[in-house]
Amino acid sequence: MTLAEYRRRRGEPADADDQIAGDAHTEKHPGALEYAQIGLILGVITAIEVGVYYVGLSQTALVIALLAFSTSKFTLVVLWFMHLKFDARLFSTMFVLAFLLALSIFAVALATLGGKLV
Repeated sequence: MTLAEYRRRRGEPADADDQIAGDAHTEKHPGALEYAQIGLILGVITAIEVGVYYVGLSQTALVIALLAFSTSKFTLVVLWFMHLKFDARLFSTMFVLAFLLALSIFAVALATLGGKLV
């Protein structure tokens, strides 16, 4: 919810700047068709993942392939469904830094407990 939308709900008069910002924010977001296309792409990638699993690749190739497909699906979900593609760059930066921190903590915990990544 934008500040302009919040003010409208509360019944406060909207400033001209709020109206312009609200209109620009609304114009950036995709419509239902683009969401359906992204959903279809996610479904196709999932089907490819399932197919790759049954092909009979080596363990290392399988892990690399599935990680690549999962990363692409994760990126699509974050960009479109979490709206990071349409929000300020600061939010994207904060998300990426937090994600990298979480991955680092996971890797350290896994290494500490004697686990292997592959």
